[in-house]
Amino acid sequence: MKAKNFLILCSDEHAPTALSCRGHPIIKTPTLDSLAQRGTLFSRAYSPSPICVPARACIATGMQVHETRCWSSAEPYYGQHRSWMHDLRDAGRKVVSIGKLHFRSGEDDNGFCEEILPMYLTNGGKGWPQALIRDPMPGFAEAAELAREVGAGETSYTDYDRNIASLASKWLQDVNREDPWTLFVSFISPHYPLTAPQEFFDLYSDVDPPEAIDDPAVDSHPVLKEMRKFWNYDTHFDEESRKTGMRGYYGLCSFLDHNIGQVLAALEQSGQLDDTVVLYISDHGEMLGNHGFWAKSVMYEDSVGVPMILAGPGIPAAVNHTPVSLTDVAETVRDISGQETEKPTADWASSSLVEIANKERPDRFVLSEYHDGGSPTGFYMIRQGDWKYVYYADSNPTQLFNLAEDPDELNDLSSNSEYSMQLDRMHALLLDILDPEAVNKQAFADQQVTIDKNGGREAIMQMPSFNHTPIG
Repeated sequence: MKAKNFLILCSDEHAPTALSCRGHPIIKTPTLDSLAQRGTLFSRAYSPSPICVPARACIATGMQVHETRCWSSAEPYYGQHRSWMHDLRDAGRKVVSIGKLHFRSGEDDNGFCEEILPMYLTNGGKGWPQALIRDPMPGFAEAAELAREVGAGETSYTDYDRNIASLASKWLQDVNREDPWTLFVSFISPHYPLTAPQEFFDLYSDVDPPEAIDDPAVDSHPVLKEMRKFWNYDTHFDEESRKTGMRGYYGLCSFLDHNIGQVLAALEQSGQLDDTVVLYISDHGEMLGNHGFWAKSVMYEDSVGVPMILAGPGIPAAVNHTPVSLTDVAETVRDISGQETEKPTADWASSSLVEIANKERPDRFVLSEYHDGGSPTGFYMIRQGDWKYVYYADSNPTQLFNLAEDPDELNDLSSNSEYSMQLDRMHALLLDILDPEAVNKQAFADQQVTIDKNGGREAIMQMPSFNHTPIG
């Protein structure tokens, strides 16, 4: 049986292992566990950039960051590249979004037939231009907010997510069931502030969180040291607030799961469950203190990895170990909706998750890039098989990890001569996709143009700054 409809459920900042079906010792996510049980759980899923705005441009287009040139939190998608939404809408299919988009504006043609309760970039679509100031690096005083806003309670974000769940449920009940549709439902949770509604925070109030992964090697890496200095969230926590923040994050994961449960219940009650493929993704992960980092922006698994579950007609119940990317969403949508497209010629290019779910591609590799705030240079990640390779531009040290033997990424093998051939092989894969030094120069050149359009460094530093995008 072939599915008629496609429901994409997206969250923000959900770490790849922050699910009980991924073996997390504390987190309770019964809805997503059930979805994984009846579908395919992709164990090696990645964001094409561990930051919201570039990742969401890639979800829309199926392109890589260096192709969209949506490099940072101030360089958003605005319909400048054709999206799967444009393809579906122009083919006469109903394609609707509910919730966070993080595109530039509703005045742009993003491709949706309708955008319900959307969140766009703040500052009139300019986002956070401070991310563009990378030479020399400014400070980020707003980092102190993260450790202050922890615990139990309601926020504008939790209110927003409740509204998204309610509107998505109503939409599914009201939609004309004779016509095929694609619905993109996008929540903010578990994105900080790390404040969870009381009933969900209470699930973890008496539980000791696992210890954060300590990594002294970060201090010896020039780029990571600089990033930890800029994103200095960790320095603002004490032992008590650290545990409370972790519990708040876990509570937000369960709150997200609860909201997704409402949407999936409405889908089933509407009689459309058997006609619908459901995809769950997040735009990037959350470090939660590991390696001395909170939030995202680095290439460690907790940041660049994402949860990904595909379930519905034609999808096997399995765990799939093929490396996959959020760029694969575009080809997946086109496949499910019957759009004729050219098969990707490159192994890393956008591919149908339906096809991968039914036939693993163990030699596949995927890419992630970072050209955003806090980093003095661009850097890139390649994942293939058990191996992860991170290349930092401007002659900075690389990293090489065997994730099967070293899942916590504490043993960098890049300077070990025994692994020189593996290092060269991973670098060759990166060069199959791009020239990392040339792309880094292009990112800085594009960002300088945007800096100039915003009045220069001093004008940008006077613009409103924030630790998380305000609602409205």
